[in-house]
Amino acid sequence: MDRLTSALLHARSGDEQALTTAIRAGQAEVTRFLRPLVHPNELDDIVQDTFVRAYRALPRFRGDASGRTWLLSIARCAAADATRRRIRERRRDRLAETVAVEAPAADGAHALQALVDGLDPERREAFVLTQLVGCSYAEAAEICGVKIGTIRSRVGRARDELLQQVRAARTA
Repeated sequence: MDRLTSALLHARSGDEQALTTAIRAGQAEVTRFLRPLVHPNELDDIVQDTFVRAYRALPRFRGDASGRTWLLSIARCAAADATRRRIRERRRDRLAETVAVEAPAADGAHALQALVDGLDPERREAFVLTQLVGCSYAEAAEICGVKIGTIRSRVGRARDELLQQVRAARTA
């Protein structure tokens, strides 16, 4: 058994020194893995998020896979979540800019809120959770008590409806 896996198994039992050893043993490799996957400004935060996630998941680590494999799979998920979050933020910012340009008499944020308020309640809920609050589609599905595909559909339809409203305002 390698040093990292052994340290993680001991840390699982509450050994704080083993936890420190595991973090030190895995940090460079996690950083090296994440560097090409994430924005440079986010690298340190995502490395830290990886180890926070690992700490929370430690009670479920059985050592079936190596500690390296386990940590890198957690890092992969953290990177994917960060990328999705960044994409959602860009979409939200672009939509707010579009609304601000199309409705110059109104504050862009207030105009966006008015458009979102006009959505069907289920679509509004899915849109707000995923695009404004930053929940993943899976989290939003759990919160709403529906399947993930339903959330994706509602968000897609909400986006389409918002774009139609912006285009209608542009031609008016």
